[in-house]
Amino acid sequence: MLIDSHCHLDRIDLSPYENDFSCFMQETAVQQIEHLLCIAIDLESYPAMLELVAGFQQISVTVGVHPNVQDCKDPSVDELIALGQHDNVIGIGETGLDYFRSEGDLSWQHQRLRNHINAAKTLKKPLIIHTREAKKDTLRILKEEGAGEVGGIIHCFTEDWDFAQQAMDLNFYISFSGIVTFNNATVIKEVAKKIPADRFLIETDSPYLAPVPFRGRPNYPTYVRYVAEQIAELRGVSVNKIADLSTKNFYDLFKL
Repeated sequence: MLIDSHCHLDRIDLSPYENDFSCFMQETAVQQIEHLLCIAIDLESYPAMLELVAGFQQISVTVGVHPNVQDCKDPSVDELIALGQHDNVIGIGETGLDYFRSEGDLSWQHQRLRNHINAAKTLKKPLIIHTREAKKDTLRILKEEGAGEVGGIIHCFTEDWDFAQQAMDLNFYISFSGIVTFNNATVIKEVAKKIPADRFLIETDSPYLAPVPFRGRPNYPTYVRYVAEQIAELRGVSVNKIADLSTKNFYDLFKL
């Protein structure tokens, strides 16, 4: 059985499934997807996201505001704590820093990340971290705010081995997305080979970043198998081994 540790179920294209979310969820069962973690991007769409996944025991959610979202409500620590107490919320995020899509004075991103970290520490729930072209500041703020108390996931990993080591020292797991299947992802592939067996996860980040052979097309949680297959090939083990390890790691991190 497989787990998609990071997907945006409220944003996937349901047209191949008769625009029926239940029909789509039946397909995840056929493809042996045991659990899905639906990740929040902003608070405006959050209530609808909760409503969409309600009633599906195999779906957990997070609450948070993505670092690239600007025209939105920026939650305080107290607001995140209040929202994070929902029974189905198992993590805080996605949050982090992104210097690729945002420009100018990004102190607001830093404060948003700090708020999420402090809410996660109060709730004792792991963080979902997005970082792009901001590795030094991401690690610095995680250290300054004591994020290691709760740990979490560096999602959609795109950095090098040194970053992975420092993140793991802060109790973070490394999650590989469809990017690991791309031919030019040599550095990420090397990390996937070296990562300890008890510290990695797999994800789709659907509907974004579809793996080969679907690159450039809409992504779905059912494609997480292609990520598992690539990591299995890199590590010289079976796909079932990668599925078993990543599933155990997910349950260990979130204490499920």
